Amino acid sequence: MKFHLVTSLLLSVPASLFSESWKIKNQEEWKKNIQSSKGVLINDGVVSPKEQAGHFKTKLKKFKSKKSLQSLIINQSPVWQNWEETEGIGPSNLKDAPVFLSKGPNNYWIFGRYSPPRAKKGQGQKSFTVKDTKLEGFDVPLKTTRDKNQFNAPGGLQKGLGGYHAWQSRDMVNWVHHGPVTPGFARWTTTAEQVGGKTYIYYDFPNDQDPHLFIDDDLTDGKPGKNMGLAFADPSDGSDCAVIRDLDGKFHIIYEDWSPIHAGNHSWDSPLAGHSVSPNGMNPFKILEPAVDHRTKPTGKMVQYNHPHWTQEDPKRFPTSIAEYEVHKPEQNAYGDWAAISIGGQYYLFCDFHPAHKPIRTAWFTSSSIDQPFEFCGEIGRGHPDPDIGFAEGKFYLITQTPNDYVSPGPWVEKVESRVGVDTNNNGKVDKWSQWSELKETYDYIDGFSKQIKMTPASLDLASLPAGFGFQIEVKLSDITSNSSKPLIESMELSFQN
Repeated sequence: MKFHLVTSLLLSVPASLFSESWKIKNQEEWKKNIQSSKGVLINDGVVSPKEQAGHFKTKLKKFKSKKSLQSLIINQSPVWQNWEETEGIGPSNLKDAPVFLSKGPNNYWIFGRYSPPRAKKGQGQKSFTVKDTKLEGFDVPLKTTRDKNQFNAPGGLQKGLGGYHAWQSRDMVNWVHHGPVTPGFARWTTTAEQVGGKTYIYYDFPNDQDPHLFIDDDLTDGKPGKNMGLAFADPSDGSDCAVIRDLDGKFHIIYEDWSPIHAGNHSWDSPLAGHSVSPNGMNPFKILEPAVDHRTKPTGKMVQYNHPHWTQEDPKRFPTSIAEYEVHKPEQNAYGDWAAISIGGQYYLFCDFHPAHKPIRTAWFTSSSIDQPFEFCGEIGRGHPDPDIGFAEGKFYLITQTPNDYVSPGPWVEKVESRVGVDTNNNGKVDKWSQWSELKETYDYIDGFSKQIKMTPASLDLASLPAGFGFQIEVKLSDITSNSSKPLIESMELSFQN
């Protein structure tokens, strides 16, 4: 499958410095421009190593007049297979679907339901003594707990309300419990965003229906913020949404649309993901084209089934718990419990994935625009994940409600090395090469955004090379990961100075 990565050069070198560039960006151009290769495949516009390592060299690109180099930029496919499984990352006394919100460097939050610490087998409740303690990065008095690397702040000593609680970390290792952020009726918390100093916490009410909203300006006080009520009147059944702000500040909701499936027989997920947008995270929301649409053939047959919570939790709005869907054939894959992130303008959706006739696991999709359909990337793990995704400590964390979570350095897969040669005297041969250098993308926070991550392209500064009439690129690819990923070079661009 071919993905097109849109990368802004503004993150590295202003485009105004370039008078011309040499781009290789599709199957035909790769075939046309490669002079020699060993141990690589060129398939569907992507160059990758056949096994552990590969190498290729382009033909000499000739120009009539002398040119001075600026940089080489290499782009990889955004499929993002570079994940490593790890034990649960968040606090051990968190339960239910985690919501992860990174507010910037050393300011990481996880929301979930609270499970009180219990004495280990063979220990009595009196075998542990609570002590006062301090932790770097926290200026409030803390209490120790039975759980390793977990502490209670004053808010964490407040009585639970049956909803979600907040934990904060400065290092993704130690977690400080700050207490409730939603009451019991908002226990179906799905996603969170930040706007300035305020946290937008979305919850379904009743379960699997209509995103509602709390806005909290103090996550540490052990009290829920202001309940704004209904945020998006979803005309379909099923929510379990993700919320992400674009760089213009608009809120996008990605939600489950159960209209083509008996969601109760598919882990309460669906082949159809709705998409709506709002200027402020509340009504009015405008419904857009689906983000994901994997429906099979409709039959025209409508069938009803019951949801266990709707009437029980909100009988006024839902006097019955009947859901209706149109039967589709063949059996459909189902996705849901969405989570979203954007890296350098490339958007990703992570979700439950319940394939037809197979157990549930985690999957993810990508798109070069939040307003375009998302394409399937891959799957990982087993079990009902209810995942969330975030950037912290220079890494990406995929956190689930299963015993295992996942960590990645980012979509870029190591190892890519390159050098560029110059024909300085117009004789058709390279007489000056740059040093071999490793290239990789880098990632960083964007101030004021939790789910928008800055990406600096993998680039090689070539301004010190002499001017020339011809240029050649040589690249080495090495698969040094322990997972299934490998370098997948989708395009490269050699840019010249004015």
